[in-house]
Amino acid sequence: MSETPVTLRPAAPEDAPLILSFIRELADYEQLLHEVTADLEDIRRTLFGPRPEAEVVMAEINGEAVGFALYHAMYSTFIARSGLYLEDLYVRPAFRGRGIGRALLVHLAKLAVDGGHCRLDWSCLRWNEPSLAFYRALGAQEMEDWTRLRLTGPALEALARQAHAPEQQQ
Repeated sequence: MSETPVTLRPAAPEDAPLILSFIRELADYEQLLHEVTADLEDIRRTLFGPRPEAEVVMAEINGEAVGFALYHAMYSTFIARSGLYLEDLYVRPAFRGRGIGRALLVHLAKLAVDGGHCRLDWSCLRWNEPSLAFYRALGAQEMEDWTRLRLTGPALEALARQAHAPEQQQ
């Protein structure tokens, strides 16, 4: 008996509820569900509005959506070329080990190469050894000399307010 092949397709606006569900499932797996504030309107606006901020590829088996990859453009000043940043890659647990994650990454690699992008970047939680092993097997390199940083919430707002501080207006 042969394995049913995975079908990849660009997400459509009607996929918004499913995309949000996948995001929540991924966040739950990553023990970060408490950080998800996105709602259906956010997904519709940011992915399918007049100026989409990211793109999504859906993975299906026999017409059932079983995973997705959400990515967006980024830019390398060192190379002076754009790249792709993989924000989320998720395959439902019952469908893991069937090559779906690999198919999604192969698809994104092809988009990057065909689009003239210089690289494909993403992040992975340090404790997520199954995913890290999978990425290493594909040839991905960990960026050990780099630490990912983030400003969000009150810290982001406080820094932004400094743009209007009198000492900054010289």
